[in-house]
Amino acid sequence: MSTRFLILPGYGNSGPTHWQSLWQQGDAQFRRVEQQDWLNPVCSDWVAALEQAVADSGADTVLVAHSLGCSLVAHWAAQTRLPIRGALLVAPPDPQGPAAELNLQGFAPLPPQALGFPSLLVASSDDPYGSLDYARAAAQCWGSRMQIIGAYGHINGDSGLGDWPQGRALLQALLA
Repeated sequence: MSTRFLILPGYGNSGPTHWQSLWQQGDAQFRRVEQQDWLNPVCSDWVAALEQAVADSGADTVLVAHSLGCSLVAHWAAQTRLPIRGALLVAPPDPQGPAAELNLQGFAPLPPQALGFPSLLVASSDDPYGSLDYARAAAQCWGSRMQIIGAYGHINGDSGLGDWPQGRALLQALLA
């Protein structure tokens, strides 16, 4: 059985120049978990979609989350009994920061517990949606290893990362 990767975009989905979209386009092992409403996210709906996707995908699944997708992973992990191989958590937003102004239903507060599977949290030193202090606290709470990659904003399509080879290397390091 080969590893399957579930792409978990954040608020608004990931556009065509986002590294998540590029990874999905370039490799059939990557599949996006589609949400009913990307602009008015309801945590319980997003968790249900992820639960079904993981159930369909199997235990050799790795979650590849960006932004609000990281918050989704924390909420899902607190509720599920399904095993997964691990999670790459990129640019988690602080629910008390600028993301609090969005119409996010049920995402805050985050469950204050370890995820229960290997995870690597990747942070930027100048993310407008989550400070390094927040990222460090989230990594500690979730039991995640942490990697700071420098000044890349929200590590999204606007960051100019393209296919983000460094991110692929971090994903491989998580799986090693």
